[in-house]
Amino acid sequence: MISSIQLSKETKNLIGTFGTKEDTYEDIIKRMYELAVKEQLREFLMSSENTLTIDEARKLINK
Repeated sequence: MISSIQLSKETKNLIGTFGTKEDTYEDIIKRMYELAVKEQLREFLMSSENTLTIDEARKLINK
């Protein structure tokens, strides 16, 4: 099923800069989505939130 989304000409032009002449807007948007998912995963895996340093972990183990 095909659907339509409304974009300003400026946004359409910006999205178009990510593709080549052979790419459809769907191709470009899917590629952008895949990159965004990878970036979210990278940020999650590399986050220092709720982590311990090695020294902190050793202190906990040695208690």
